[in-house]
Amino acid sequence: MQHAPSTSSGVSCQVFPATADQVPAARRFLATILDGCAFTGDAVLCLSEIVTNALQHSNSARPGGTFSIRAGFQHGRLRVEVEDEGGRWEPRPASDGQRGRGLLIVAALAATWGTSCDGAGARVTWFEI
Repeated sequence: MQHAPSTSSGVSCQVFPATADQVPAARRFLATILDGCAFTGDAVLCLSEIVTNALQHSNSARPGGTFSIRAGFQHGRLRVEVEDEGGRWEPRPASDGQRGRGLLIVAALAATWGTSCDGAGARVTWFEI
């Protein structure tokens, strides 16, 4: 079940169930916020890659897991954060060569990006455009 989006200080937030069918919902959430900005496509692609990583490489993938998205403008840039439930994460390319490029895409499209842990298990991966 999706939670209703919330805003505070110009930042929109929404929590999603950590299931693959929620990736398109996450993209729609961000696209709605951006409402046709010139960089909507790049931002939605970056978000899609980060959400997919959260679903594949975090404790959010456990039954009942969630991830959240925060998005807003700061200092003239869009900042998007995806918070997952943390866990061990070791990026590794797939043997078929078809996966493992998501963060390379984010690095190519975003002005800056990063990831951090809060020490309580949550991990936040963010980007700015």
